[in-house]
Amino acid sequence: MSWLGILLIGFAVTDLTHAVRRTRFLPECVGALVALCVGLLAGLTSGRDVGALLVIAVTVLLWGLTVTWGFRHPGPAWLPLGVFVVALAVAVACSGLAPDAGGPLARWLDSVTLPVLSDVSADRFLLIAGAFGLQLSTGNVLVRLVLKSTGTLHPLADGAMPPTRLKGGRLLGPLERVFILALALGGQVTAASVVVAAKGLLRFPELSSRRDQERIHQMTEYFLLGSFVSWLVALGSYVLLV
Repeated sequence: MSWLGILLIGFAVTDLTHAVRRTRFLPECVGALVALCVGLLAGLTSGRDVGALLVIAVTVLLWGLTVTWGFRHPGPAWLPLGVFVVALAVAVACSGLAPDAGGPLARWLDSVTLPVLSDVSADRFLLIAGAFGLQLSTGNVLVRLVLKSTGTLHPLADGAMPPTRLKGGRLLGPLERVFILALALGGQVTAASVVVAAKGLLRFPELSSRRDQERIHQMTEYFLLGSFVSWLVALGSYVLLV
């Protein structure tokens, strides 16, 4: 599972870098470099492992480039979504071929005295780090790509978020995904429904207004589709971890 965890970390770092500094080619290069460094720190230094790390780095580069193209392209953004799904499927299929992670990362985990990291293997640590990192900026990117590909975004927004008073979605999304994933890993899958219900209750007044019904219908569709995709990212990450 070490290769899968490193791939997720590369995706997460790429999108986080893009969220902090929107410079062309920089985010994907940083993500690919971090993936390579993490792999080496995990002791993946054999010929096969180095080849796998190079493939992961190229995949991370491809992800970043296709995401940029997808948001700038006027049509649907199915290409980056396809890259993400195919890369994830191949990584899961090849996870049995990946060796156990070790190296400096494993030695550091053995020396850490935090209870939450006790008995956590290097492979498990990489996968958890990648899964939680995916909930941050990458989850938002996937939601926006789906919204754009389905034509749910406002036609005048030119690929950006539609003008609305609901401004906290980009922060609320990562928070709710992290809560859902953390609760699920803690064995409280049912408790995660509280987060889902709370989000719906908080936005119910806006979505049930009697004024401008056409805009309300569009906002409801946008809210529901975006929310379901966001929750799917969290639950899909949980499936990878169990």
